[in-house]
Amino acid sequence: MMKDIKTVSILGCGWFGLPFAKKLIQLGYQVKGSTTTPTKLATLAEENISPFLINFTTERISADPVFFETDVLFICIPPKRNSTELNSYPDKIKSILAAAKDKTKKVVLVSSTSVYSDENLIVNEESDTNPDTDSGKVVLAAELLVKEYRSTDYAIIRFAGLIGPNRNPGRFFAGKTDVPNGLAPVNLIHQTDAIGIACKLLEKQAFGKIYNACAPNHPTKMEFYSAAAKESGLIEPTFITEKKDWKIVESLNVPKYLNYDYVESI
Repeated sequence: MMKDIKTVSILGCGWFGLPFAKKLIQLGYQVKGSTTTPTKLATLAEENISPFLINFTTERISADPVFFETDVLFICIPPKRNSTELNSYPDKIKSILAAAKDKTKKVVLVSSTSVYSDENLIVNEESDTNPDTDSGKVVLAAELLVKEYRSTDYAIIRFAGLIGPNRNPGRFFAGKTDVPNGLAPVNLIHQTDAIGIACKLLEKQAFGKIYNACAPNHPTKMEFYSAAAKESGLIEPTFITEKKDWKIVESLNVPKYLNYDYVESI
């Protein structure tokens, strides 16, 4: 067991990383935050986040090593959709882990429930991973690297589909007709709960585990997206009333080790 965690470094202060960093500042942590955009350094500094400009390729990282001198490093950089950058994602994770070696006490990888395929099953952290998308495959490769490099000094948080500020789900299918798979269950998590679970992990120091972070309720795609469009004043989509290629993501470890209560229902 570590002594109190005081410093947290967040690699990637984007849609999740920045509000997470702000929450940690409120909770009294010392936070170092990274960005690849020079103009964003001032934004981080204004929030009392120590700003670092970090750029990395598969070959090298351009970074101040002080960033990696921390109790916990959160890697919050999802793979890019561009096919070339997508395939290089595991190599980037490897170079980050190398930079963190002997400097960072614990590493947390923000991963995705895309490591599970749609095999018409309920899945949890003990289920087999069998990704059926390119992004799911590279994310799983990154997970394996983290476990290989860090032994027990890691945690992996697999987020379901993220919704919240500037990610209005009402826009996803607004105005579309005959959207397939309307009866399939959705697997989503609100930004508030994504941050809450990450904070609880630090509070409990519950490392050495994988956590599925997904809201416990799973309305159908038809129910959820129709209601979201209506609430936003958008044209409601229509769906084909069929259920195929689905999964329900559940968690054994979030209730067992984190004892986290979800705030936002889906």
